Amino acid sequence: VQLQAFGGGLVQAGGYLRLSCAASGLTFRNHAMAWFRQGPGEERECVAAISRSGENTYYADSVKGRFTISRDNAGNAAYLQMNSLKPEDTAVYYCAAGRALSHNTVYYRRNEYDYWGRGTLVTVSS
Repeated sequence: VQLQAFGGGLVQAGGYLRLSCAASGLTFRNHAMAWFRQGPGEERECVAAISRSGENTYYADSVKGRFTISRDNAGNAAYLQMNSLKPEDTAVYYCAAGRALSHNTVYYRRNEYDYWGRGTLVTVSS
């Protein structure tokens, strides 16, 4: 299984980025997906998650209204659209995939995910 996250970079506060996660080696439609992030000296936290079907999503309070998670089951990919970025969004962002029996359940705990990408760095300057 391989998850490749890309799309990170340096952006000014108020700007936007779109992260992509390309998945291979797994039956993508059978996996819930999520984006986690880890800032300097911080624990890894879930910022957004999406069910197998794509119908249900979860967002951390800190990103609600600014970030949007989506998935393309035909293309084996997940995305995170990040708007109105703030310096506190600076972190390494990881995509994760977890085997899910339920089509519509959203998972946001680290131990609910089986596979992780290497991460992509997002830096937001003030």
